[in-house]
Amino acid sequence: MTLETHHGELMDEAAFSSEELANACGVTLTWVHEHVQAGVLHVEAGSVQWRFGSSDLVRARRIAQLEATYDADPQLAALTADLIEEVAQLRRRLQLSGS
Repeated sequence: MTLETHHGELMDEAAFSSEELANACGVTLTWVHEHVQAGVLHVEAGSVQWRFGSSDLVRARRIAQLEATYDADPQLAALTADLIEEVAQLRRRLQLSGS
């Protein structure tokens, strides 16, 4: 299994609209709405208009790529994205601990 790696800088304060997220991920606005309604993507709490942070952008791109590459179900793609994110977090912890 080969996944394409994207390098970039996360901007903690970034907030993307649904349209901006769709454009950045190369998906339709309908795709974004369906994935939010399915609980695969999360919107910032309390916002009238859906807003997404930079980590949401990374997650959405990863899910879209998994779905396209492997014809994965959205829930399976989200689970895979969760596992990839958890492994990355564990690796960062190991690096910080000097192991």
